Amino acid sequence: MDNDFAKKVRDAAIAGWWTVAISTAFLSISWFAYLAILSARPSWMLALWGQDMSWSTVQGVGLWAMAVFRICLYVMVAVVVWLSLWARRLGRK
Repeated sequence: MDNDFAKKVRDAAIAGWWTVAISTAFLSISWFAYLAILSARPSWMLALWGQDMSWSTVQGVGLWAMAVFRICLYVMVAVVVWLSLWARRLGRK
């Protein structure tokens, strides 16, 4: 039974690392898209956000969204590191 549990923890750690890798790629692509949109400042972007929006509001909301996603990614990395270390310890026993 312990061997099955150790395998499940190891598989969870592997799945977590894949999730971290995909999330990091998504965050990088989002950041470059954010920079491209802010440098181009297309008029359709403000139309998507609404009539009373300004570019400073769009910039602030975008930065906050990236910051919150990055903090969530740091928490996810901490959990996956803990899972990896736990799986390694279970594998030794």
